[in-house]
Amino acid sequence: MEFKEVIRNRYSCKKYSDRQVEPEKLTAILEAGRLAPTAKNLQEQHVYVLQSTDALAKIDAATPCRYGAPAVLVVAFDRNNIFTYPGGKRDSGVEDASIVATHMILAAADEGVDSCWINFFDPEKLAAELGLPENEEILMALDLGYAAEGAGPLGNHNSRKPLKETVTYM
Repeated sequence: MEFKEVIRNRYSCKKYSDRQVEPEKLTAILEAGRLAPTAKNLQEQHVYVLQSTDALAKIDAATPCRYGAPAVLVVAFDRNNIFTYPGGKRDSGVEDASIVATHMILAAADEGVDSCWINFFDPEKLAAELGLPENEEILMALDLGYAAEGAGPLGNHNSRKPLKETVTYM
């Protein structure tokens, strides 16, 4: 798919069929995350693929926002392997994990796989439930699957502010 089509047509799917994501498509999505740029190339991300009944039950206990997706990627980062920016108030953890997640979202759309960014959960509780190492912090979860019949973007999906309202040239 053309990149412009990917970014124009991708939406947050909120109703999935039970069709499984093919292993080769899942690998392509994960590879896009692996190739994402990170500060100083630290690659502090760790992606957990939840597909088993047990793992999906843990995400369901943490959030109502799986929407029946057959796979969920949990994107975390290693707090001990981040770059701290000048001024000491910001670091690369959240931003790098966000770049990784965004690459995977766009790769999923390119593969014809629907997705939804999930943040409606307590990341510390989910990390404990999944048994993640203490040095890892969850940024988000990403539903992956195929839209169920009748699913589609929200009515305001194509409503965007004009550039003049969101961009300032200086």
